[in-house]
Amino acid sequence: MAPCTFWRCCQRTVGWVPVLFITFVVVWSYYAYVVELCVFTLSGNGENGKAVVYLVAFHLFIVMFVWSYWMTIFTSPASPSKEFCLSNSEKERYEKEFSQERQQEILRRAARDLPIYTTSASKSKKNKSSAFLPKEFLKYAIRYCERCQLIKPDRAHHCSACDMCVRKMDHHCPWVNNCVGFSNYKFFLLFLLYSLLYCLFVATTVLQYFIKFWTNELSDTRAKFHILFLFFVSTMFFISVLSLLSYHCWLVGKNRTTIESFRAPTFSYGPDGNGFSLGCSKNWRQVFGDEKKYWLLPIFSSQGDGCSFPTRLVGTDPEQASVSNHSENTRSIGSNPPFPIKPLSESKNRLLDSEPQWLENGSEEGVVRSGL
Repeated sequence: MAPCTFWRCCQRTVGWVPVLFITFVVVWSYYAYVVELCVFTLSGNGENGKAVVYLVAFHLFIVMFVWSYWMTIFTSPASPSKEFCLSNSEKERYEKEFSQERQQEILRRAARDLPIYTTSASKSKKNKSSAFLPKEFLKYAIRYCERCQLIKPDRAHHCSACDMCVRKMDHHCPWVNNCVGFSNYKFFLLFLLYSLLYCLFVATTVLQYFIKFWTNELSDTRAKFHILFLFFVSTMFFISVLSLLSYHCWLVGKNRTTIESFRAPTFSYGPDGNGFSLGCSKNWRQVFGDEKKYWLLPIFSSQGDGCSFPTRLVGTDPEQASVSNHSENTRSIGSNPPFPIKPLSESKNRLLDSEPQWLENGSEEGVVRSGL
């Protein structure tokens, strides 16, 4: 077995440790709450009615929590569709080229009919010839994954842990041992929501008996240990999950991923952290869907295909969008933009255009070839 293969197998095995830890905590909390609290403590004190109500509510929360957690873990990350993969001939030409300038020409031809809004904002570290290319050319290069050999759709990124490109990648979460992205982001949010409600319910219902055991109002039994720790654990997890859920609710309202919150996506007019924001209501519907009956269920209902996304300029007046883009572009990159200034509401590729418009800027004649 190759060393890299063995190392990857070890990574995948170790990756299940946090999941097993969460599973252990949930199983123990189930035993502590159902058996020690409801059966021994409540029923033992003649509070049978309260025990039944607690058990019904508890099982409702834990079922929704486990269902959401299961869907988050075992929903495979969505990889880009085949349209974003280079053909065999394009791969051969791309691999034979040592000039990044020519490689970008190949990628631009392949991406001409793809729904791409964003570009790469970083230089290539592999090709030394990038040092001799115009600064604008490097800044607005087509995003290409060398590992997966495909053109990255908007908001897609390569996950080193999953070893694949993931549509609308948010982050790789060790607590679910999976990559959180387009296919399971709704499930992840519901997992946080129901874990928060689960911890809140357990903490509030256990508090009364926690105080009684602490003040020795109840007899010192084996349930005391479980109830004391059940309160501490549920309170600790409630605080940590509350902060995480609040942060992701803010991201959904802004229509950003965790990656985009740290590094804004780059459009033809420059970086824009709000480029995909359509307003709070539409942003939420993009994740949870239009049918409200599915919002609180871990059933996939997100809008779109995860490869293309509407932007905040779609639906605006084309002339106003062009003027707005031009003014923003003038402030950010000067008077010679490397890509045509086009409104993002057009049906064709927003980054690429026909040869005559590309050659209007004299500074680009040395970069763009006649086949584009």
